Amino acid sequence: MSPTVRTARHDDYDNIVELTSDVWADRAMADYIPDVFRDWVDADGPDRKTLVVDVDGHAVGIAQAVILTETEAWFQGMRVDSDHRGRGFGSLLTDHLIQWAANAGASVGRSMVFSWNEAGLGQSLAAGFEAVTSFRWAHPDRTDETPEMTVGNDPATAWRYWQESDGRDALSGLALDSGESWALSTLTRETLDRLATEQTVLTVGDKPQGMACRVRTTEANGEQLAEYAVGVWSDVDAARALFTAIAADAATLGVDGTRVLIPETPRHVAEAAYASGNIDECPDFVFEIDGEGFSVS
Repeated sequence: MSPTVRTARHDDYDNIVELTSDVWADRAMADYIPDVFRDWVDADGPDRKTLVVDVDGHAVGIAQAVILTETEAWFQGMRVDSDHRGRGFGSLLTDHLIQWAANAGASVGRSMVFSWNEAGLGQSLAAGFEAVTSFRWAHPDRTDETPEMTVGNDPATAWRYWQESDGRDALSGLALDSGESWALSTLTRETLDRLATEQTVLTVGDKPQGMACRVRTTEANGEQLAEYAVGVWSDVDAARALFTAIAADAATLGVDGTRVLIPETPRHVAEAAYASGNIDECPDFVFEIDGEGFSVS
């Protein structure tokens, strides 16, 4: 029977568990898809779509698209059963999700791939995506230490610094999305205004010399983390002040730890390692497709 692409159903669960069981067999990490699959099926609607590739009544591939803003879509959870790889099922899923997202109004779509995931990197390029940026996570330990620079919560100041920052250029203007975990979208002034009220926006220095913004608290591996959409700064002293401000902010929340998205540049990674002392081993890559890759049916 020819493969078909259809909306995911609850009765696909066992197939999803099976096809994700060996996705990262060479790494000490389990795939998150089985944990969220039922929620994904329940949440399908105008702003998100979960599709599977069906072969002889069995789901052998899965992927999801989420509309983040009026023009931006996010693709995630792309998986294909190991016995069915090399048959173009990943591209088939991507094509259907791009069409769905375009019909929903998006004009650009993005996805994230771990830098060590060679199959995922190749699949992204095969599907017509281009690598646009990379980032890494920093994890400053929470503390009530006082930063050596002035700390503010002014979205206008943060926005001014962000626009002029080389970190913004390196990230192509993207930051962690405030609505969808693990997704990146364009950071806007309106987002900073909202986060200054609902979460916090941090600036350091009178000029200023750095900014960050908290988007939420989340649970990861049994711990509560404070997540910061982005952190950028001018030099190592500003990095130290910014990470100290983030750590102090996290301490007020009573969380177990932090996760801060930083640009994957030699300067930012080196200064973050020096200033915070705790960064992820590997970066993550962000891929993008737009223009002719997006067309409304």
